[in-house]
Amino acid sequence: MANGQGTRLWSQSKFEELEKGKPEGVAITNDGHLVAGPECRLVYTTPSTYVWAVAADRDGNVYLATGTPATVLKVSPDGESTKLFSSKELAVQALAVGPDGAAYAAVLPSGKVYKLDPRSADRTEDNATLLFDPGTTEDKPKYVWDLGFDREDRLYIAAGGPAGIYRVASDGKPELFFKSDEQHVRALAFDSAGNLIAGSDGTGLVYRIDKAGKGYVIFDAPKREITSVAVAPNGAVYAAAVGEKGRNTLPPLPVTGNATVTATITIVQPGSVQAFSGNTLVPDGTEIYQIAPNGAPRKVWANHDDIVYALRWTPEGLLAATGNRGRVYRIKESGEYADVAHLQASQATGFAESPRGTYIGTANTGKVYLMSHEAAPSGTYTSDVFDAGVFSQWGRAEVDTGAGSNARSFDFSARAGNVDNPQRAWSDWKKVTPNVGSLGLEPARFVQWRAELRNGADISSVGINYLPVNVAPVVDEIVVVPGARVNPAAIGIPQPQATTINFPAQQNPNVISFNQEPGREPLPAQKDKAAVTVRWLAHDENGDDLVFSVYYRGDGEQNWQLLKDKITERYLSFDGGLLPDGPYRLKVVASDAPSHNPGEALTGEKLSDRFLIDTTPPVVTDLAAKLVNGKIHVTLTATDAATPIAHAEYSVDAGPSQYVEPVGRISDALTEHFEFDAPLNPPPPGAAAPANAKEHVITVRVYDRYDNAVASKAVVR
Repeated sequence: MANGQGTRLWSQSKFEELEKGKPEGVAITNDGHLVAGPECRLVYTTPSTYVWAVAADRDGNVYLATGTPATVLKVSPDGESTKLFSSKELAVQALAVGPDGAAYAAVLPSGKVYKLDPRSADRTEDNATLLFDPGTTEDKPKYVWDLGFDREDRLYIAAGGPAGIYRVASDGKPELFFKSDEQHVRALAFDSAGNLIAGSDGTGLVYRIDKAGKGYVIFDAPKREITSVAVAPNGAVYAAAVGEKGRNTLPPLPVTGNATVTATITIVQPGSVQAFSGNTLVPDGTEIYQIAPNGAPRKVWANHDDIVYALRWTPEGLLAATGNRGRVYRIKESGEYADVAHLQASQATGFAESPRGTYIGTANTGKVYLMSHEAAPSGTYTSDVFDAGVFSQWGRAEVDTGAGSNARSFDFSARAGNVDNPQRAWSDWKKVTPNVGSLGLEPARFVQWRAELRNGADISSVGINYLPVNVAPVVDEIVVVPGARVNPAAIGIPQPQATTINFPAQQNPNVISFNQEPGREPLPAQKDKAAVTVRWLAHDENGDDLVFSVYYRGDGEQNWQLLKDKITERYLSFDGGLLPDGPYRLKVVASDAPSHNPGEALTGEKLSDRFLIDTTPPVVTDLAAKLVNGKIHVTLTATDAATPIAHAEYSVDAGPSQYVEPVGRISDALTEHFEFDAPLNPPPPGAAAPANAKEHVITVRVYDRYDNAVASKAVVR
């Protein structure tokens, strides 16, 4: 079994590389380390596509806002669910648990807010307590985005279309607390002084609003929408911003009141990220800003691919729930961050804190997870599947650890297979000792590794050594063009009589490719009827360097004759006169010898289509000419050894040439007979009299199909 060009290494040490794997109780840091992370377990899967919001009570129960239709589910920590509220509306958009233990739900599209008794089950809007009806207010906002309670147990309602914040006092009477000229007030939070922090959609403003309702803009974000805000105990405010200012980056889909609408339709106009949980990326991703207690803003995190739907401050760092890959990030004040959870959903939409951990709601599909407050005692990271490209032998695993960690703090395993899906008859996981011996796996094309980390483990990089089995190179295509010559020194320089040598068009004529496949670019050449050019495409699955040989063989021959070897370019121009006229085929042989020890190289070959070499002009015989009735009567026979006679032409006394057809008119044979009468040309005006007015010279040129020509003459008197 021959091997490819030396041992290779599949290495993973960067955040982007490790993100492709599957962590469970393992965090991936931004500098490419695997460390112990929080445990994140699935608590409940709803019948809905979306969980729009989550809230939790002091007993550890979680409340889920879903649709369609609008529903609130109460789920216990052990996964038992109760339908607390249902409505004919589309969805429950915002949810909160009040200090009194009751749940508060805002529905779309009416924007009404209901108070729900958590001890009751399956209540409808008819027997739930209606706290807020936008239709009874002066501005009549269309949306409710967020709910929050202050220290005096008053409910605050973030509304939009138009933007405003409403406050419901303990007596149940709503009032307009703050009015904004933005389109929506999207997110609410309270700081330690009792001020309300609010983020807007329109021009991306963050407000600090005092208890009297006086607002002050503390940050004007570069983005158009603030999707979430969070406040640290020291007064620092964090805001997640998305979307370009000046234009709506989401599909402008209309509001609809149809309760049977499919889950992929956005119910917001203009489109807010919170209401668009479909699998569509918002351009430019998300930026998270910190507004320090002294008011100075700075960007602490940005991601081009992920959209932040919710923020939550924790002593370990700021948590960010994102889509559209279902990631949860933990971001430190320094800007360092870690991916702490990969959820089996497209979007992580919200957080709710409880004594048991942090609940996370998701969309596509609608689920709720419970993430522990502490690092899990153990966790598992499974890498993505690596494709070696060819059948390979697997060598040693190289694993580097961070400071304070060692090989005893984790277990390492690997498995291999010959299809890209590990569930389809791969080998079993095999535990191995890193940095010592080989993986001990059967040779295969694909491999995957797994690390089981105990608390305190820190893996900084993993590499798998492998040796590809050598595969013979392949010559994919050959094209032969007689009458063209490539001058390497002139490539890229415009040349007279230029032509190009192309490979045939792709098989599908309906597909137009504007990106030329590498190696298929037109090859510039010069027209030269004495030359022949052959070019070819070739590849090697191992990526080996290749060298080529070109052979020729004529019709009726059995042996191939070497034309040229040790060719590194993928074309060859040669003089057609090196070969006798006649039909030939070329054979291109590719060898990976430059990348292997002597005697271990492999070859691949391909034959060209049959082509013709004809560099010899025809032969004219039996040329006879005589004067008959004032004209020159001419007869001749033309013969070519390789290709049919194409045509002939004559001139009298160096006059203009005249085309002439053979006897029978069709010129399609190796031998053609010509018989014709050539009229005499009158002398040009003012020309001197010839020495012999009765003497005339007729010149005949005969061409074959390759434009080889012969000229003969006869003198008549």
